[in-house]
Amino acid sequence: MQAIEVENLTKQFNGVTAVDHISFTVKIGELFGLLGPNGAGKTTTIRMLTGILKSTVGSAHIGEYDIQKNPLEAKQMMGIVPEMANAYIDLSAIGNLLLIGELYGIQRKERVEKAENLLKLFGLYEKRHHKVRTFSKGMKQRIIVAMGLMNDPQLLFLDEPTSGLDVESVRLIRKLIREFNDKGTTIVLTTHNIEEANQLCDRVAIMNYGKIVAIDRPEKLKRAIQSTTSVEVAFVKRVMPGEFTFEGVSEVKKVGNKLRLYTEKPGEIIPMLVKYSQSSGNKIISLNTLEPNLEDVFLKLTRRGEK
Repeated sequence: MQAIEVENLTKQFNGVTAVDHISFTVKIGELFGLLGPNGAGKTTTIRMLTGILKSTVGSAHIGEYDIQKNPLEAKQMMGIVPEMANAYIDLSAIGNLLLIGELYGIQRKERVEKAENLLKLFGLYEKRHHKVRTFSKGMKQRIIVAMGLMNDPQLLFLDEPTSGLDVESVRLIRKLIREFNDKGTTIVLTTHNIEEANQLCDRVAIMNYGKIVAIDRPEKLKRAIQSTTSVEVAFVKRVMPGEFTFEGVSEVKKVGNKLRLYTEKPGEIIPMLVKYSQSSGNKIISLNTLEPNLEDVFLKLTRRGEK
């Protein structure tokens, strides 16, 4: 049995297709990422998987339960942190967690213990009696993620959990996501942050215009796009990308004080760069061959989907 099984899932709004016949599975214990630009269909997908929206076509199973036919049983397995979630700002930090625990029917002694443990994990125990309205955005987001964990979910949905947060909160939330996944919680994470997906996810589904354009482990996705191998070079004197129209180079980008030349044949480009350096008298400071990263894969696949 899979944690999630999605088949032909589709959602239309007034004739506009937001999610377009997608199919995928998530294994029990997996940290699965939905990666894509804003408007790709990630949040709509999560809303269908969590029973907030009904699909136009297709089905989604959470464990053994069809989310449309058995929503209560499916939702009892979940913790949900929506993108636009809010804590109750006139309640204290612990008050928010105790309220969620009560809604899940957790006995008072157990919910107090769980709430205190989560507040300690999220670095908010000292402020447990402070009203949430006094918290920074990062602290509020930590409370919201903690609320999603109050029922010890088998499956946790996180929709853009670190978007717009300070560096400290981002690091802490990512660290805790890893820890809960290591303890066996299946996690589905939506993000437009490529590095976040690369750091956290076992597998990534890249979405664009409502479709899944690729799905695999980050490392396999990188290896699949070998044409995005690049040579990165820095010279003593300033150079412009237009000076390097070498045969075999598909694109030249300026990256800080370096140039990145994309090519399928880095071994042929390096001698050309050395020859350029000698003929121009512009000494090479650094020269490296780079394998494709997840950003390269993402850009190539989403551009392909736009054509």
